[in-house]
Amino acid sequence: MSTLYTLVAPCFFGTESTLHFEIKRLGAQNIQVTDGRIAFQGGAELIAAANLNLRTAERVLLQLATYRALTFDELFDGCYAIPWEELLPADAAFPVKGSSLSSQLSSVPACQSIIKKAIVKRLLAGHKTSALPETGDVYKVRFSLRKDTVEIYLDTSGDGLHKRGYRRNATLAPIKETLAAAIADLGRVRRDSLVQDPFCGSGTLVIEAAQKALNLAPGLRRRFAAEHFSFVPPEAWAQQRQKALEEVRKDAAFEGVGYDIDPAAVALANANAKLAGVGERCRFEVADVKDFAPAQNATVLTNPPYGERLGDASEAAALARTLGQVWQHSPAQGLYAITADGDFEQHFGKKAARRRKIYNGMIPCQLYMYFEQPKR
Repeated sequence: MSTLYTLVAPCFFGTESTLHFEIKRLGAQNIQVTDGRIAFQGGAELIAAANLNLRTAERVLLQLATYRALTFDELFDGCYAIPWEELLPADAAFPVKGSSLSSQLSSVPACQSIIKKAIVKRLLAGHKTSALPETGDVYKVRFSLRKDTVEIYLDTSGDGLHKRGYRRNATLAPIKETLAAAIADLGRVRRDSLVQDPFCGSGTLVIEAAQKALNLAPGLRRRFAAEHFSFVPPEAWAQQRQKALEEVRKDAAFEGVGYDIDPAAVALANANAKLAGVGERCRFEVADVKDFAPAQNATVLTNPPYGERLGDASEAAALARTLGQVWQHSPAQGLYAITADGDFEQHFGKKAARRRKIYNGMIPCQLYMYFEQPKR
């Protein structure tokens, strides 16, 4: 009987429904959705599948314990009870990171050192050794204290999952790949979609839409921390990589086109698309938004420059106004714009058919969705 692991995937607030659907598709059990995270269960092969395939998760954490702690003794005992010697080899390096919110134990450095102490004591006893050199593979330990409830995890991802491996560097204030993937999902990108973006920056929205349409697993071009975890067999990774490769839809008729006024951004976007394996499906060109004419069958996904990216609210308003005029002149199949500009509809000149609150990191944004609503 294979071990059933409890996994937790954090995500941007507002993208939970998309991530829930992705996790369900992987065949996970006991899925539980809460704000900004989804918990689910499965075997070692699901650790590999989740890291390779999830587009909108920030990382995949393996939950080892959850318990209440009002004192450092309780924090220590709960952590010591975890069978660390079954998870970590004697030479493992195990840095500890975490956070505390609305809890008695509010000092993060103090909690870090107590948890580290508990793991050390347990490993010394469990491995019957007197030294832990920490010279081997890295097992990142994460903890979270919320209202006196402790959760202890192993990070199976390593680098955040938004690091797909294709974006070498980015233009100013880029949109994260995981958020772009959620917008492509909310924008109903299909295998035969034409996606256009008049403010493409380094190309992330168009590239993520292309990977979704082609069913190209976002993790195929990178490595993960759990690939060297002793309890996740190498064949689990090999099988899941093979499965992901077999599920790529090479016959999808997707096309993506992005425009930006900055030639450096356009060059970067074209390079990123090649690295992402979608260079033949996407092209990026230098153009001003006032010359943008969306195709009738296009889905427009865009993140209009605002705030930090522009520094000037009046300039942002002018760009949103221009985009609105373009849209009125040639409305496409749908337009999905994410922005922190609370007056976007006013500037754009039309109320959105639907809106959804999404956080871009710590910045509250809205996704404004324009499409012809079906006649009742």
